[in-house]
Amino acid sequence: MSAKAKSNRKQDRIRAVLPVRVRGTDVSGNVFESLAHTLDLTPTGARLGAIRNSLKPLDKVIVLFRKRRIEFTVMWTKQLTTNEHQVGLKMLGKESDPWGLQVIHAIPRQVTSPAAASAAV
Repeated sequence: MSAKAKSNRKQDRIRAVLPVRVRGTDVSGNVFESLAHTLDLTPTGARLGAIRNSLKPLDKVIVLFRKRRIEFTVMWTKQLTTNEHQVGLKMLGKESDPWGLQVIHAIPRQVTSPAAASAAV
């Protein structure tokens, strides 16, 4: 990822591999429910791996984690192999702690320049 792309992020990603179940409709119109896992999280989104169904941007999916049911919009997809994809998701609702991991909110953004570091102190 380029430095420019990272600087345009509104939220930092936190690496977290959590087992999830994903429900949705793939590009062929087939309804699916399958196991996958998170790769990283933000308070309003996630990147998932081990997605076996082809999805496209703006598709809606439901992610089930523990006893939570979280609705997302697919923002991007990346095909890794013929039957495995990664997807970037943005949460549709305004849940304050969708993953039940208060740690995400406690991690401060990294300071990237000396001027910003001195301003933050």
